[in-house]
Amino acid sequence: MHFTRPRELTVSGLLGVLLSYLLFISAYGSLPRLPTLAGATLFVLALAEVGLAFSVRTRIKEGRVLAAIAVARSMALAKASSLAAAFMAGAWLGALAYLFPRRDELVAATFDVRSSVVGLVSAAALVAAGLWLEHCCRTPEGSDQDPPRRTTG
Repeated sequence: MHFTRPRELTVSGLLGVLLSYLLFISAYGSLPRLPTLAGATLFVLALAEVGLAFSVRTRIKEGRVLAAIAVARSMALAKASSLAAAFMAGAWLGALAYLFPRRDELVAATFDVRSSVVGLVSAAALVAAGLWLEHCCRTPEGSDQDPPRRTTG
């Protein structure tokens, strides 16, 4: 598995923008009002991933035993959550692009703009947390090349 590339995040985000904007154009009138904290679950996930990242980072730096499968699972979680969050950030951005110009015309759009902002910020936090967790799963520089030195006296 390779580390997440910026183009992967960009493509995921653009797909989210496109699909969300098209959904709002075609069906906004029949959609229920967006809950203000709908996107906040992504922020909760971001907090959990940041905690996991610090745990993995500390264990690797201190040289404590950390199962390779645990690091692989953390990497998979980091990659999946950053890509999904990029898609959701795009979706919230698409919703915001549709709603913001209409906030003076539609009362519902005013409330939905707030929900979109909360969702966008939460999704951006999860992208950052996923990338941070991925970074923390890397093997430290020089750990495989430099064998431990013994001092003889």
